[in-house]
Amino acid sequence: MSESLGIVIPAYNSEIPTLETYIQDIEEELDPEVIRIEIDAPQQGHVNRLEEIAEVNVSNDRRGKGGAIMEGFDALETDILAFADADGSVPAESINDIVRQIREGTTDVSIASRRHPSSHIVAHQTIVRRFLGDAFAFAARKMLPTQCWDYQCGAKAVRAEAWTAIGHHCYEPGFAWDLEFVSVSGSLGYEIAEVPIEWEDHPDSTVSPIFTSIELTTALVDVKRRTDAIATSPRHRNVTKTNQSKLMKLDEDSD
Repeated sequence: MSESLGIVIPAYNSEIPTLETYIQDIEEELDPEVIRIEIDAPQQGHVNRLEEIAEVNVSNDRRGKGGAIMEGFDALETDILAFADADGSVPAESINDIVRQIREGTTDVSIASRRHPSSHIVAHQTIVRRFLGDAFAFAARKMLPTQCWDYQCGAKAVRAEAWTAIGHHCYEPGFAWDLEFVSVSGSLGYEIAEVPIEWEDHPDSTVSPIFTSIELTTALVDVKRRTDAIATSPRHRNVTKTNQSKLMKLDEDSD
């Protein structure tokens, strides 16, 4: 019997027609038991439209991306938990590839990677966003105990039992949650499958590259401190498997 799947989509100031199409694509491709939209401060009428095609949880306050995902994961009762950003940059077919790693028993944690050599970039980010993103990924690989090509790509999946352990150490409410999730997972010993994807940038994103970069850089220091403590603690050192990327190993000399 196939393991049950629940998908969380954090949404704030999202393009509702784009989100509706994305949900339909996910339904057709993955047939999850539940799609849960975690929507912050929605505009009038948006909730009713989304409730016709998905489960919706509304927060009148701004929780941040990480806060929304964590609340959604904690509410799901499925065997596998996944999330995808509401802009649809990671298509449903690629989300299926990410989830498949867990369903086939390859790993307990699976993440999308734009920087994987086998990924197909349909539309690149602007030069500024690419530069800032590459610089941040390089810094994170150098600083954190968990090394990956891409920490921030907007689609990840985790087995529910693993989330119980990982979620206990996740605190970042904003965009740095992705970074923290990956670093905590590796520090606890979970093997991480870094999956190549098809990816298309959405230039109409309301996310500020400058302010987001400042937020991520500040959070990186805190995440490093917390996950270094986990990685060096005898209590957590051998929680699960090894702290290696399943699909590819980083060649540190290539940096």
